[in-house]
Amino acid sequence: MRRPRRTDAIPVVLLSNMDPLWSEEDREEVRGLVRRLAEALSRAGHPVSVEQLEREDLDALMAPYDPASCVVFNWCEGIPGIDHSEHLVARRLEELGFTFTGADSTVLETAQDKRLVKRILEGARVPTPRWRLYGAPRARDWDCFPAIVKAAHEHCSAGITPQSVVTTVEELEERIAYIVDAYRQPAIVEDFIDGREFHVSIWGNGALEMLPPAEMDFSEFNDMHDRLCTRDSKCVPGSLHYEKIRTLLPAPLDAHEMRELERVCAAAYRAVGCRDYGRLDVRVRDGVFYVLDVNPNADISIDASMACAAEVAGFPYHLMAGTIVRLACERLASGNTRARVVEDLI
Repeated sequence: MRRPRRTDAIPVVLLSNMDPLWSEEDREEVRGLVRRLAEALSRAGHPVSVEQLEREDLDALMAPYDPASCVVFNWCEGIPGIDHSEHLVARRLEELGFTFTGADSTVLETAQDKRLVKRILEGARVPTPRWRLYGAPRARDWDCFPAIVKAAHEHCSAGITPQSVVTTVEELEERIAYIVDAYRQPAIVEDFIDGREFHVSIWGNGALEMLPPAEMDFSEFNDMHDRLCTRDSKCVPGSLHYEKIRTLLPAPLDAHEMRELERVCAAAYRAVGCRDYGRLDVRVRDGVFYVLDVNPNADISIDASMACAAEVAGFPYHLMAGTIVRLACERLASGNTRARVVEDLI
């Protein structure tokens, strides 16, 4: 089938996931977000089809579409019922020959392993907090406090609470035990950077653009343990962290700080292998910007930090969505849909 010449005329399949086990309230919220993105893509000039993955039926879902004449907007966080499976969606799309937005399957799988991401950042000489991985609550060799304890294979601040910040070996081992028991995975322990935190959105391939960074303002909190983005701060309206953490956008940074933040984030984006867009969590201490996490499948809901940053940069929601599709269309036009192979830096 002949491909359309204009990228704004290329059909888009908006693919998201819908877990049958979610509450009806959550399902309706997701439906609303999907509708907003579909409307934005349509306003950007794309014919849009909406598909929602509810089971392991991706092949059947995508059967009506021709990989040579459409782009998939991959908004899947995973296959319902399979933990840590967002990379499996991307892998199957690759196998089926589809061009899709965002990172490839290799990068999505890499990003799920905080230990591997840490080693990639270190290999690229990107500042990241000192760290160590623990599979059991024996940490007498750790001597850097305060520290923060995280689950090694989770995102969206899963498991992060004020109790995650520890100041003694005893507290550290207790928190490691909690993570290992509750999440059935190792814990990653980091030097806790008790400083300003930024959420930095970047888009592009080759030439990159940093959108206006957002600062998480912790000025309402006197206790160090509270100065962090918890799961509650993202998901529980009415909770202390949700209500008290303010977002400053754009972040108040001087020209030198902005250049240094952009340099560090661009290096991390490239090192991990982000494609089209991504978001990085960064903290600063003594003038050094430390990359805490790299998310190559960042939330692009209309009220998420990337959409808000794009708006500040002059890209309302439909232009943000259209820009992301355009980046994928460049691969469709070139036929370059292969997954990038990330070097093994273990």
